[in-house]
Amino acid sequence: MAKRHRYAVTIRWTGNRGEGTATYRSYDRAHQIEANGKPAIAGSSDAAFRGDPARWSPEDLFLASISACHKLWYLHLCAISNIVVTSYVDGAEGTLEEEAGGEGQFTGVTLHPLVTISPESDAERAMELHHDAHEKCFIARSVNFPVSVKAEIVTRTC
Repeated sequence: MAKRHRYAVTIRWTGNRGEGTATYRSYDRAHQIEANGKPAIAGSSDAAFRGDPARWSPEDLFLASISACHKLWYLHLCAISNIVVTSYVDGAEGTLEEEAGGEGQFTGVTLHPLVTISPESDAERAMELHHDAHEKCFIARSVNFPVSVKAEIVTRTC
């Protein structure tokens, strides 16, 4: 039997400058992303859409979700496969195509994990586990565009 997990967040718009959305330029895109028992995240739209570049955009968070999900599965699979990971950094990239009417969608994401493993670990197996992590990642399995992984494995002592 499949398990069902539910998630809840609150998005609280904080960008009313006093006149609400009276005009397109009269309001900030600022908001807080909240979840019970967790620190709030300061959000906005992307700077390209009149947002605050110092705040997290939905696009940033979406890309981060894909990257983090892959990483979490990968580390789990390494742990149960006797691969000792000592460092993991992913420079994920995504492409969003905006259409003439303003609507748009992501058309692809590429993960670039740089993984450092212990000398005793099997580098070939460590690389293979990226495929397995991709197959299991809840977020990557939920999107309708390709997510590719271009990993690099480095062997170093702690």
